[in-house]
Amino acid sequence: MKFVYEGFDTAGRRVKGDTEAAGAAEAADALRRQGIFATRVYEQEKSTRPQGEVSRARRVVSLRELAHFYRQLSILVCTHTPLVQALEVVERQVQPGAWRDVLADVRRRVEEGESFSEAMAEYPNCFDAISRSMVAAGESGGMLDTMLKGLSTLTRQQMTLRKSVVGALTYPVVLISISLVVVVVMMMFVLPKFEELFETLQTPLPPTTAVLMASGAFLREYWWIVFPLIFAGMGGLGYYLTSPAGRRRIDHAAVHAPKVGPIVQSFATARLVRLLGVLIQARIALLDALLLTRESMTNACYAGLLERAEEAVQRGQTLASVMADAQLIAPAVSEAIASGEKTGTMGEVLVQVADYLDEDNEQTVKALGSLIEPIILTVLGLVVGFVAISMFLPLFDLTAAGGAGPTP
Repeated sequence: MKFVYEGFDTAGRRVKGDTEAAGAAEAADALRRQGIFATRVYEQEKSTRPQGEVSRARRVVSLRELAHFYRQLSILVCTHTPLVQALEVVERQVQPGAWRDVLADVRRRVEEGESFSEAMAEYPNCFDAISRSMVAAGESGGMLDTMLKGLSTLTRQQMTLRKSVVGALTYPVVLISISLVVVVVMMMFVLPKFEELFETLQTPLPPTTAVLMASGAFLREYWWIVFPLIFAGMGGLGYYLTSPAGRRRIDHAAVHAPKVGPIVQSFATARLVRLLGVLIQARIALLDALLLTRESMTNACYAGLLERAEEAVQRGQTLASVMADAQLIAPAVSEAIASGEKTGTMGEVLVQVADYLDEDNEQTVKALGSLIEPIILTVLGLVVGFVAISMFLPLFDLTAAGGAGPTP
């Protein structure tokens, strides 16, 4: 049979092609011997299968749903429930929608004779390469329930970390947005009333009031230019930040920034060691684990570090030697990696290090949240106070001038 594959070569480049083999597993083994790590292998006939409904489903799966799915499935498989029946049980508990359609198609494929990991490969945006590799390792080693439990723990940890970061940033973002709207409304609709009053009184305006009035007049006169320019600038900045070059520069600046850099490094290191530790515990080869971890890293600096680690391991060097020379990894983490390599327990050591780093990072997020809020409130208070004082200051000056006039 002819199989189509997608994956990466030894240099980390994405490759696609086709090969002849008796089955998907044999095709993956043959590709591995050729230096190609396949993330997806499927029969050529299946590539023409309509994917309209699948494409919609790929974008609606949350980390919570995935964690719940892996947890339930691991419990059922642990109790020796046949995989097809376990998938059917989990499917019935999911609300009708795109995610349930995905599970129904996965179950149907397993019923037709595909392996669970091959069925998952049809939905790469629901089940990433790490999940598929761990499931494949569990199927081949008879430890599917253990791998599913590990995936559940990994997904819940990612969900908890994301919730902590989003929770810490939600209040400041909402506060800044509301304050900006208030300031714009004041300049567009409130300042004109004061401007008419000042013209009637014919009183000289203080410099701050004059600047504020001029800014408000400019905004009211050219709003049709100002607002599109702001939105266009935000769109251009967003496009640049999502481009490969922009992403690399932002990642490099964030990692090496004073005060902020150590925090970014700690979060990236925690993700790196957790993914690598979980994959090694799943008995996935070190080179494959490094490749999968590199593809899952969102920081370009750490992706480059893992690429150098792959090259070093291929040359026969130890992983600890690469990590020790990198400024991105704390000395304590590199020492833990060296200890794990010597004792043959690197997977367990890395997961323990990740637990420690995640706890520390969670406390850091809470501390930053409690620190950012008063700073933002102070800055916004100064801005709003400047606008209010600038509007009322001429009235105070006029009152003082009238009160200081000559007495009869």
